[in-house]
Amino acid sequence: MENDRTRHGSAKQMIVIFCASLAGLLLEVGYTRVISYKLWYYYTYLVIGLALLGIGSGGILVVVVKRLRQAGTDTILTISSLAGAAVIAIGYLVVARIPIDTVWIWDYGSKSSFKNLAVLMAICFVLFASFLGFGVIVATLLGRASDRIGRMYFADLVGAGLGCLCAIPLIVSLGPPQVIMLSAAIFAAIGLLALPRRSLLFVGVGVVLLAVIASAAGGLFGIPDVRTEATKGDNTRASYSAWGPVFRVDVIPVSPNGNLLMHDGTLGSAMHRYNDNPATLGRYKTDPRVLPFRTLGTPPGHELIIGSAAGNEILASLSFHAKKIDAVELNPVTISLLTNHFADYSGHLNDQPGVDIHNGDGRTYMARSKSKYDLVWYVAPDSYAVSNAASSGAFVLSESYLYTSEMIEDSLKHLTDDGIMVVQFGELDYAKEPNRTARYVMTARKAFRELGIDNPADHLIVSVLETHATGDLSTIILKRTPFTKAEVQRYAAAVPSVPQESTAYAPGLKPGPGIVPQLASLDTKAADAIAAKYPHQISAVTDDRPFFWHFASFKSVLHHIFKPLNAQNPEDVIGERVLLLLLAVSIIFAALFMLAPFLLVRKQWRRLPAKGVSAVYFAALGLGFMFFEITMIQRLVRFLGYPTYSLTVTLASILVFTGLGAAISSRFAARPTRVMPILVGVLAALTVFYVFALNGVTDSLLSQSFAVRVVLTILLLAPLGVCLGMFMPLGLGLVAGLSEHADEYVAWSWAVNGFFSVIGSVLTTILSMTFGFRLVQSFGVVVYAVAAIALARLAKRERVEPGATPELAFAD
Repeated sequence: MENDRTRHGSAKQMIVIFCASLAGLLLEVGYTRVISYKLWYYYTYLVIGLALLGIGSGGILVVVVKRLRQAGTDTILTISSLAGAAVIAIGYLVVARIPIDTVWIWDYGSKSSFKNLAVLMAICFVLFASFLGFGVIVATLLGRASDRIGRMYFADLVGAGLGCLCAIPLIVSLGPPQVIMLSAAIFAAIGLLALPRRSLLFVGVGVVLLAVIASAAGGLFGIPDVRTEATKGDNTRASYSAWGPVFRVDVIPVSPNGNLLMHDGTLGSAMHRYNDNPATLGRYKTDPRVLPFRTLGTPPGHELIIGSAAGNEILASLSFHAKKIDAVELNPVTISLLTNHFADYSGHLNDQPGVDIHNGDGRTYMARSKSKYDLVWYVAPDSYAVSNAASSGAFVLSESYLYTSEMIEDSLKHLTDDGIMVVQFGELDYAKEPNRTARYVMTARKAFRELGIDNPADHLIVSVLETHATGDLSTIILKRTPFTKAEVQRYAAAVPSVPQESTAYAPGLKPGPGIVPQLASLDTKAADAIAAKYPHQISAVTDDRPFFWHFASFKSVLHHIFKPLNAQNPEDVIGERVLLLLLAVSIIFAALFMLAPFLLVRKQWRRLPAKGVSAVYFAALGLGFMFFEITMIQRLVRFLGYPTYSLTVTLASILVFTGLGAAISSRFAARPTRVMPILVGVLAALTVFYVFALNGVTDSLLSQSFAVRVVLTILLLAPLGVCLGMFMPLGLGLVAGLSEHADEYVAWSWAVNGFFSVIGSVLTTILSMTFGFRLVQSFGVVVYAVAAIALARLAKRERVEPGATPELAFAD
């Protein structure tokens, strides 16, 4: 029976691992927002990979470093926690303030290239180091839990799950920098809680750390703001700034009557002063926004604006006397500008007759709407300023579910018989590279085909504003029924009212030059042939591959990988090169910090039997787990609405149910090969469901409330988590009995798994962009089948000390 002291120590350690896991997840999610703002969206993949690397490396150090193995538990927890708190706090200052301009990395051979690459590596190291103490704490507690490992693992998972669930509310209420400091404060508190007796020095250090970091997290003194890279806008001139669950918003004054809104440091939209008098909105009569209204002929009775941002399209609609306007905006921070902080400035748009501003995802809103619209207006990321086309390179790796063929289908179905939908895209140089316009036309053609429309040329209009200086702007108008002659004539009459506007394509009118009119007017076979020969990828975008801005194949990128790029041209495959760079960084860091430590125990490592077969097994688990986890995060973005919500809900669900699977696996530890075919079979069945039925299920449930969709997401992921959670402990239990060096063998297995998990976090995105989410998930089943074969071979090896318990008891 446990005595009071043992029970007290056990309870204290459960609290420590709970708090450490909570803080670790807050740290990870907080840094995804900071890095997205400081650098570009696609660098958030670094955070996921480096978090895995830091946690895994901490676990390996516990086994391969002799002094750690011999140290007392409380001593390890105290030092790791206090050091971790200091590293997190100092690391944030480095990441936030260090100057960098990543686009110059690709100007090979220049001083700027070497300098910025070195800075990027420094940021990577700081991120890695921030998670190292977390890994040491978890590995120590789980490795020494003995008969309490079930309870310890439960506390670990509950803490991690709570961290995922709390991350977004805390980011919205405090801001990512404060959330990062809060995680540091929690680690400092852990250090005080775990203090061994008579450690006055540690007490002093811990109290000071906790006081300083907690004060920063609580806002008692200012935390230095994040300094964006030079290519982004200057946030120091902002009159108002706020972090949101989608992106940070900075309001930049440019004139007494106009503000620019920066979205995560790039130009996002404009906010104009409005005095409640539509007669003052005459500027829209010479603006491309006039085209859809003139085409309709009469003011729309019911209009839907998706991505209403700072209200530019709302004002345009008011100027053309739209009767009822539903404006949907994803970021609550942007809405708060119109309804609160800048309500007087912008004219209290939400109080205007017929205007309703809604916070939510446009696709979800449309799925829940039973209305028919005369006008559905998509406000693309570049639609506010043609010069902003240059920043669209930041969206290369982001999922663009608003621009897929399925979304166009949904929109067309919500139109009245005479209704139209419109979308606008900035182009760097429409005459030479109309990539966005061409891709959207091809995507629209696919949507029309799915609706049974064989003559898409009668259902679309493309107009272009060519400034020849600051970039171009295309306007694409689609209609479920064929455009009438009167509608085309009204459109044509409106074009001359917009300076530098011309027709690229409209039914019955003389087409303009270039590829876009050909794609719009030719039959399917001819249009596909032209698109295939175009130097950029402009094929139709679907929900399975929703990367609208991904115009260059990775094959072509690799072919020209050693060619310097124009750092000012985002069309020059910078986004794709960044992802390949992240893959290389992942490999280098994982090799240095997960595999190289085994040089410390190389004698024991050499004696481990069947290292190659075991490496295949654990490598397969690392890759396969990422194939499922990352693709499910990406696929559920559309269902949950927010990318960050998909990240946190999916991670929380998989963490909890992976732990449950790990617990269940103990029943099959004696004969793992018997359950392995069942696990692969269940995984194959789940994959068939995810590949062929998931979209249908989620689409049918899009109209449900957000809370209901979260619960449904958890239920959809539960069987996957349980299944995946059983593979890792079964393998670890098996290899631990193959050698007298059980701890080193388990650490080696964990290192191989972690190495391929880190790589897999980036590789999954590359494969998804190339082959689609569904095929990558199918790859995952194949990889797990390979793992099952490798485990069968390991099971045939002669075992020693069958009852040996590995020091590391992780589950992937």
